[in-house]
Amino acid sequence: MSENLDKSNTNEAGKSHDSEQGLEDAVEGSEETLQKILKPGSPSPQSIQRPHSSPPRFVTVEELLETAKGVTNMALAHEIVVNGDFRIKPIELPEDSLEKRVKEIVHKAFWDCLTAQLSEDPPTYDHAIKLVGEIKETLLSFLLPGHTRLRNQVTEVLDLDLIKQEAENGALDISKLAEFIIGMMGTLCAPARDEEVTKLKNIKEIVPLFRAIFSVLDLMKVDMANFAVSSIRPHLMQQSIEYERKKFQELLEKQPNSLDFVTQWLDEASDDLMNQKYKNSLPAGGGAASSEEVTMPSPVAVQNCAYLKLLKWDHLERPFPETVLMDQARFQELQLQLEQITILGAVLLVTFSMAAPVIFSQADFAEKLKMIVKILLTDMHLPSFHLKDALTAIGEKVCVEVSSCLTLCGTPFTTDMETVLKGQIQAVASPDNPIRKIMDSRILTFLETCLALGHQKPFPTVPGGLGPVQKELEEVAIKFVRLVNYNKMVFSPYYDVILSKSLVKS
Repeated sequence: MSENLDKSNTNEAGKSHDSEQGLEDAVEGSEETLQKILKPGSPSPQSIQRPHSSPPRFVTVEELLETAKGVTNMALAHEIVVNGDFRIKPIELPEDSLEKRVKEIVHKAFWDCLTAQLSEDPPTYDHAIKLVGEIKETLLSFLLPGHTRLRNQVTEVLDLDLIKQEAENGALDISKLAEFIIGMMGTLCAPARDEEVTKLKNIKEIVPLFRAIFSVLDLMKVDMANFAVSSIRPHLMQQSIEYERKKFQELLEKQPNSLDFVTQWLDEASDDLMNQKYKNSLPAGGGAASSEEVTMPSPVAVQNCAYLKLLKWDHLERPFPETVLMDQARFQELQLQLEQITILGAVLLVTFSMAAPVIFSQADFAEKLKMIVKILLTDMHLPSFHLKDALTAIGEKVCVEVSSCLTLCGTPFTTDMETVLKGQIQAVASPDNPIRKIMDSRILTFLETCLALGHQKPFPTVPGGLGPVQKELEEVAIKFVRLVNYNKMVFSPYYDVILSKSLVKS
């Protein structure tokens, strides 16, 4: 039921605020969803002691509030643009919460009052007319500028002055008004709400009918808000880059040290590339490389390397770079997904290596085996998950399936083969396991190639051994490349300034 029933005299001035608050709540809700998959104990950015490269400046409370508002708006715009699945959801108050109990009490009092008024002889329609007025404004808010005929119908049938006159003269047919309202809702609602609207026609008592109408209208408001979000996303993309950059600049002016961690992050990436180039340039017979042989990495290569480092970030110990703080949860989610893909790929690689080519010749079985392992790795992000125990269970299940498949093909699966396969699968639990390290290295190489190409499709050829997890890897690559490219477009001016200094020093 609409929150404006909490106070029957709520005016229209609060509606725009409610819409903005709804968007902010939705962003908050989506972040809460992401936090559920994060490792426990992840420190908040605010809890980490930040080194000061610039002297701190005192700011007023008003400046802080203004900055906080700017960050909130920036986060909202960023969420809509980056998250293609962004949706506003109805706010559900926690069970047994004080707010929920108060809301239920207030709503019950309102509906009890309406029931009492309609039960009088003759009935009193004061509350009912107020509800009709709210419904009228809600229906009008759903209409687009070109809906002239529908607007005229709503305005004419739900004419409050005429309705009041009919009520005073005992000629008001509230059921007829409800029938018109339901019909108009059926015209304006999304197809997904057709069933809810149809159910309204079966409610004969006025008070339960009005309650149900407001419940469905609330759902329609959410649908309309999500339609608006999807409509503005292409336009928002064009403006959000400059908008986010402007908001970050305002934050930087109030907190001059807000690029300290970004600088460390880019410097480390630059050093990594320089060390790698130096090692690759060493003569085969030993000796030192000449300065001419070690070329400076390009700023683009440094940025790509830096973003790849975020997929291996120690979120418990290290502060996250300031420019990507809004996406920390998103990068951590990608990190967890890649860890799962690495384990999945390593298990499949050792299994197929032992049982091939028999299993490879049966695509259905290979896919079935992959799904079994994926299901047993589903809870990898949970604190209660133990990889060693999971791999033991996976080894048992995989051996049963492989034995069954090989038996049908007339190939024996000996006890020694089973013991070896189980041991190899359990060994994947160690980060130093050679197969796991190879999978991890090749996955990063694939993602690095995707970034270097600068687009998402067509994908580069996956390195050897990654074929069984190609689909899962490409899905992560799409999210990763989109996220990195957008952040690059927003913050490239800051990165260029930092790298122009660090690369010169190198």
